[in-house]
Amino acid sequence: MNDITIATVTSKDPEYKAVWQLREDVLRKPLGMSLANEDLSMDAEDTIFIALHDGQVIGCLMLHSISDTVMKFRQMAVSEVWQGKGIGRLLMTAAEQQIAAKGYTTIMLHARQIVCGFYEALGYDITSSAFTEVGIPHVIMKKVLA
Repeated sequence: MNDITIATVTSKDPEYKAVWQLREDVLRKPLGMSLANEDLSMDAEDTIFIALHDGQVIGCLMLHSISDTVMKFRQMAVSEVWQGKGIGRLLMTAAEQQIAAKGYTTIMLHARQIVCGFYEALGYDITSSAFTEVGIPHVIMKKVLA
């Protein structure tokens, strides 16, 4: 993992195009959907963490401030060939460290039920009943930062 770099970008940075494409390929195309049909105005307000390998975006995680103490993680995607290799954990850890340093105390996210185990292993708890988002079951998960 020494050849993986974690960085932050905004929707105005050149890397955003690759972030958009990664989200499209990993999160929307498998559902028969497209980001082109969605309101992405919130992206401009988000801090976007990216994982880079040889200059290529291989993972991303969007952070959206809900309040002075609560940050919402959304739209995490890891390139299919890099899934299961710790990229998601690297993104989550880097994001958690940065937001804790900024004084946030709670992280919340809408998790696809199929990946709840990943988040639970990182200390997140399910705090809602299942609900449907983008046509698939999700739950709300939260973590209080120490």
